[in-house]
Amino acid sequence: MSWLFGLNKGQPEAPSGLPVPPPPPPPPSGGSSGGGDKPKDKWSNFDPTGLERAAQAAKELDKSRHAKEALDLARMQEQTVQLEHQSKMKEYEAAVEQLKGDQIRIQAEERRKTLNEETKQHQARAQYQDKLARQRYEDQMRQQQALNEENLRKQEESVQKQEAMRKATIEHEMELRHKNELLRIEAESKARARVERENADIIREQIRLKAAEHRQTVLESIKTAGAVFGEGFRAFVSDWDKVTATVAGLTLLAVGVYSARNATAVAGRYIEARLGKPSLVRETSRFTVGEAIKHPTVKRLKSKPQDALEGVVLSPSLEERVRDVAIATRNTRQNKGLYRNILMYGPPGTGKTLFAKKLAMHSGMDYAIMTGGDVAPMGRDGVTAMHKVFDWANTSRRGLLLFVDEADAFLRKRATEKISEDLRATLNAFLYRTGEQSNKFMLVLASNQPEQFDWAINDRIDEIVNFALPGPEERERLVRLYFDKYVLEPATGGRQRMKLAQFDYGKKCSEIAKRTEGMSGREISKLGVAWQAAAYSSEDGVLTEAMIDARVDDAVKQHLQKMDWLPP
Repeated sequence: MSWLFGLNKGQPEAPSGLPVPPPPPPPPSGGSSGGGDKPKDKWSNFDPTGLERAAQAAKELDKSRHAKEALDLARMQEQTVQLEHQSKMKEYEAAVEQLKGDQIRIQAEERRKTLNEETKQHQARAQYQDKLARQRYEDQMRQQQALNEENLRKQEESVQKQEAMRKATIEHEMELRHKNELLRIEAESKARARVERENADIIREQIRLKAAEHRQTVLESIKTAGAVFGEGFRAFVSDWDKVTATVAGLTLLAVGVYSARNATAVAGRYIEARLGKPSLVRETSRFTVGEAIKHPTVKRLKSKPQDALEGVVLSPSLEERVRDVAIATRNTRQNKGLYRNILMYGPPGTGKTLFAKKLAMHSGMDYAIMTGGDVAPMGRDGVTAMHKVFDWANTSRRGLLLFVDEADAFLRKRATEKISEDLRATLNAFLYRTGEQSNKFMLVLASNQPEQFDWAINDRIDEIVNFALPGPEERERLVRLYFDKYVLEPATGGRQRMKLAQFDYGKKCSEIAKRTEGMSGREISKLGVAWQAAAYSSEDGVLTEAMIDARVDDAVKQHLQKMDWLPP
């Protein structure tokens, strides 16, 4: 509506069909028509032409046929302006709400930071208190160890004093006894000499009488014995019934001796087959005849079932698998089912033999360990020895776990020319005795090169388990296990000449686990023994962190050297 009242803000276009009023003439440059000496009032500069034009436009608008449309358009423009104002108000309100939300978020962030700082302070305080507690505990342990050493020293000094006093007393008593014995012997010698000088003639006469009497007695005995034997032999020869009875008695005696000797041999072979350990078996948990002879009064106690993985450190996946094997074996023994044969392969020192023993103890079975390298040197006797092993295994009432270590030494492919005829015959005997699954024994093979097995051996395997080298977590568990076994326990026991310097044991074990990458469990256990030997060889018996690092460096170098020796 601004164009109706002569307001030219931006000069908007007039609606179509309406006449556009001409622009107002410019005001005169001079003063008013009345002259320049009259005072100007507030109406002196008023230009009525705008009102006139507005009135003229209003009249023309009323006469125009587009008047209503122009009013509607003006009303719509006014509504649009109001809507824009409302939109701006809502945007302002949204901005205010966003500002409030930002303030709330900032306050929440500040509270979170405050809580984090408080948590860090609490953690730092807890760590500091824990450090103080450990220091107090270590101080108490050092004081207790010093007190124990002082008490032990005093006890040793007291024992040494008592031992010296006892030794001095015994030496004094021995000296007195020796003097008394010399005096007694001297007195007896003098008395005996005096008596012998006084009774020399009487003693000589008594000796002559005794000799004559003894000679007469011997002659009469010889005459009497000759007469008795002569009469008896004449009577025996003249009586044929006595001769016949004597010959029959000697014959029966010879038959009895021969029968007893053969019966003893048969009984010995039966006992050896039942209780005797075969020559191929190096180690067994069964009660043998040798143990019965050495300890005849000791009764064999049945070992309680143990955890199959106690003291065995494996990866989680392998641990889960072998635990399933252990549970299945134990349930098979309890239900008197057929045992499954297992092949365990992997690098040496990864726990194959240890797990086989634990498996037998867990399932309540006896175990027997033999090695494949003992079979080839037996030659022709290998077949007989192999049959004895399985005959002996079938006599076990508890079930026998037969563990064959380095099995590829004699169970290799028969098609190759490297195997001898005797070894091939022994392998055939082994295949014959393991052709069917048994409820008496369970076969467990271990090998570092399973690809050398004969195909018939692979056909007899029911379960294959790969014992790989320990990973980072397993190495740290092994390092901590053997550090506690070979270092901490002897150092805290107080009965051995070994002490441990003060350093962070857990951190040191983690560092060692990282440095021993590629080592087996056996190598890590030897590393623990090396730490113990280093402490024993030191002057004061104290194992320091530098000594541990030196032994680890040597072990790592030796391991790398061994890896270089392996064929490509």
